[in-house]
Amino acid sequence: MENFDLDLRSVQEARNLARQGAEAAKKMACMTAEQIDKILRSMIEAAEEHASCLAKMAVEETGFGKVLDKTYKNHAASTLLYEDIRDMKTVGILSEDKARGILEVAAPAGLIMGIVPSTNPTSTVIYKSMIAIKAGNAIVFSPHPSAAKCTLRAAELMKEAALKAGAPEGVIGCISTPTMAATNELMHCKEVALIIATGGPGMVKAAYSAGKPAIGVGAGNSPAYIERTADVKSAVSAIMASKTFDNGTICASEQSIICEECNHDEVVAELQRQGAYFMTCEETEKVCRLLFKNGGHAMNAKFVGRTPQVIAQAAGISVPETAKVLIGGQDGVGDGYPLSYEKLTTVLAFYTVKDWQEACHLSMDLLQNGIGHTMSIHTKDDEIVRKFAVKPASRILVNTGGSMGGTGISTGLNVAFTLGCGTCGGSSVSENVSPLNLINIKKVAYGLKNCATLIEDDRTFHHPEVTENTAAAPVSCCETTSAPETSSCAHEFSPADIVASFEKKQSHCAGSCGASVEQTVTSQNQLEQASAGFTDDAHLADLVRQLISSMNK
Repeated sequence: MENFDLDLRSVQEARNLARQGAEAAKKMACMTAEQIDKILRSMIEAAEEHASCLAKMAVEETGFGKVLDKTYKNHAASTLLYEDIRDMKTVGILSEDKARGILEVAAPAGLIMGIVPSTNPTSTVIYKSMIAIKAGNAIVFSPHPSAAKCTLRAAELMKEAALKAGAPEGVIGCISTPTMAATNELMHCKEVALIIATGGPGMVKAAYSAGKPAIGVGAGNSPAYIERTADVKSAVSAIMASKTFDNGTICASEQSIICEECNHDEVVAELQRQGAYFMTCEETEKVCRLLFKNGGHAMNAKFVGRTPQVIAQAAGISVPETAKVLIGGQDGVGDGYPLSYEKLTTVLAFYTVKDWQEACHLSMDLLQNGIGHTMSIHTKDDEIVRKFAVKPASRILVNTGGSMGGTGISTGLNVAFTLGCGTCGGSSVSENVSPLNLINIKKVAYGLKNCATLIEDDRTFHHPEVTENTAAAPVSCCETTSAPETSSCAHEFSPADIVASFEKKQSHCAGSCGASVEQTVTSQNQLEQASAGFTDDAHLADLVRQLISSMNK
């Protein structure tokens, strides 16, 4: 038996998957919306059937999160997502604007590469498979090494379900032995048309550097502001539910709580009542040293998605078995204040401010370390919401939890597990990524203007070399038979005269002959010129068109 180098084998597998996926993408591009919907429904059935076992695999392999919550994420990535995108047009003609002469036509991106994180491996595979297929594409996955088995299994289940419903072979693929060499190979394969990168900043940067279109997401560092008018009990309930959901592994989850001096005591008491443990300064320092090695900003991956008890034991502190989250007070942001950075686990920073203006400034500072991602505000004051809407976050969530709200599970946002951060966050998109991000939209445009006389007909263009706009010029009746041959009158009628004639039947030539418009305007071409003079007045233009129509009868 030949002993091949691991990197070489994984690179060859990546190339094979890319070739197969590219062929599958060509066949997917020919499918109807009905055929695609049949495939999606088959994938949902498989995802729901195996949601729990996939969740269990993910927890056992990575050590992150909770089985129940990961099961629900698999449900959200399939059933809830389908409900969200079922009626979304992604195939054929998307829209038609007859007035502008525009047709919008969908064209699939082609073969998509999906990079999968270790925090949400199986739900990400289900989600990306669903949106790729909905858009008429094929997809190949590159798993995180620490979540390779569960990622591969999820991809296999999605592939089998898709094939069963009529999808082409190769429509969903996954590297079985993930290596950096294989991931890099896939990124640069000519067959790959688009990369969706969900992962750490290094991986996202690599995706954008691959020389092809990419959708990458940045880190989150969401502050949750409990404003003085908020229902404190409801606000704390939403924050606790969000931060404990899958042990805080969703990047839209809250990282800091901000309250005001006037509601500080109530907020603290309610947090404690709902299971939060407020650490002492000494305990906070120990936890910070555990979570952030050598004073760095990146969290220790060993404690991502862990319970407070696991973190406390490793840090050498004692917390109650009933503790659901650990909270540490912070006086500043940035260096020297480790908890002001992203913590994808059951730990929160806590701040107290005087008023909403101070909360604004603090939120801005916190968001600099997760710019463009998400923030939450709990309030009954819509004016405060509008003031916070200008903050550098692509999702401003109001009176809901970050994990559920940011992913669209508890809000009207698109259900998604790839959340764009906008250009300020280094992302090419700012919205929750949907099938519409995975199609090209072609435009069919019908001509509306005469190219040969475009300059002369443009009433807004003025140049000494161009004669007066003939479209706006008065219509001459000198060619009509009603005018005497010896008359020197030009029988000129402005467009307004023509319309007035149509409405009142009383306009006459402004010249010496006194002829009526009805007597002298017999040319449809004259009326069309008049119509051109009313490009800015739809009502008058319509009257002229009616007059033209009556002349043709």
